[in-house]
Amino acid sequence: MEKYMLKKTNKWLVGLALFAVVCLMSVTSMAAEFAAPGNGVKVTPIKSSLAEETFQAELVIRALRDLGYDVNPIQEVDYAVGYIALASGNATFLANNWSPLHNEYFEKAGGTSKLYRQGMFAEGAVQGYLIDKKTADKYHITNLAQLRDPQIAKLFDSSGNGKADLAGCDPGWGCAKVIEHQLDAYDLRNTVTNNSGNYAAIIADTMARYKQGKPILYTTWTPYWLSAVLVPGRDVVWLEVPFSAQPDESKDVDTALPNGKNYGFALNHIQIVANLTWAKANPAAAKLFAVMKLPLSDISAQNAAMAKGQNKPTDINRHVSGWIKAHQATYDEWLKQARAAT
Repeated sequence: MEKYMLKKTNKWLVGLALFAVVCLMSVTSMAAEFAAPGNGVKVTPIKSSLAEETFQAELVIRALRDLGYDVNPIQEVDYAVGYIALASGNATFLANNWSPLHNEYFEKAGGTSKLYRQGMFAEGAVQGYLIDKKTADKYHITNLAQLRDPQIAKLFDSSGNGKADLAGCDPGWGCAKVIEHQLDAYDLRNTVTNNSGNYAAIIADTMARYKQGKPILYTTWTPYWLSAVLVPGRDVVWLEVPFSAQPDESKDVDTALPNGKNYGFALNHIQIVANLTWAKANPAAAKLFAVMKLPLSDISAQNAAMAKGQNKPTDINRHVSGWIKAHQATYDEWLKQARAAT
């Protein structure tokens, strides 16, 4: 009888041990899944050709990889094509959705029925037209509409045709469409030429003219390195516009800023936009996209470093690592909230 009881006890103990091992394995598996909820999931990030957008995209990529996601190299596309790619599932996310500047692209791609957009990655981006302060002060130029005057417009003529040459945006960008619309709305077609093309090259020519002491007329935005080199109020001045004038779906948008100034572009917020189906299937990533937030000043500082020559992939990755180290608690909180969403 004692042998039988001992035998039965041993079987029970073995069974209990096996059960404990299974439980431990399950808990370990669950812990690993919690730490890396994106394990095995592919991600395809996209961005425009603007090199200064790489920092934001790479910061998101770093966080996704820390959550276990398998992130492919960034693909460069025009914004219009990029939003369609996101909606169709051929791309996963874009870290530089400008709202309301990109609203037309967003809506035409399917809007909230196809795309996920929550939270504010960066807030309060300003965009508009600027001229050099020397010319502004000498001729008392404060408003873009003053360029209707052929004599004023001729000051900014760099091609010899008697019209002002505006350093504009890449053709596929939201600002390019706004500029084209405003040239008609403000009756500037006869006196202003919009030089639309590769923005980096156009701005390089603009900087060269400025260094030669010649008048310049250009469009830009913040955050961007240019305003750290040509400082508004010191080297250049923002031009106001006579009234708000936006194309298509944004036609009723009031572009006046909180300070009462109207530079022709609404105050924009930068958001992360992603494929909606993918975001629903990956709540950790969706939460990450919603909680990540960068100060505009940090983006501008990084962009300024790129303008000074720190623009190689290794440089940008170092900038990302440096930002994370300087804001480790914030970064860890992003990951904590993302993991909790699973």
